[in-house]
Amino acid sequence: MWGHMGGYGWEGGWGWGGMIGMSLFWILIVVAIVALVRGMWGGGGASSGGQQERAALDILKERYARGEIEREEFELKKRDLSS
Repeated sequence: MWGHMGGYGWEGGWGWGGMIGMSLFWILIVVAIVALVRGMWGGGGASSGGQQERAALDILKERYARGEIEREEFELKKRDLSS
């Protein structure tokens, strides 16, 4: 009654092509999940470099505004950050 099962059973079913296809499917699923998680928590590498530099300059400006550092030190560190 169920003999051949329409070609999807273990006997003569999907073969190597189906196994490779299923493997690729699961790999894509895992990659998509990792990309979503990294996107949610900002796990980017090179793209966040400008943001870190901006934050460092903002901190430097705040320290200068509070009088923690002198103008010469501010200018020197500002130059270091921009290079």
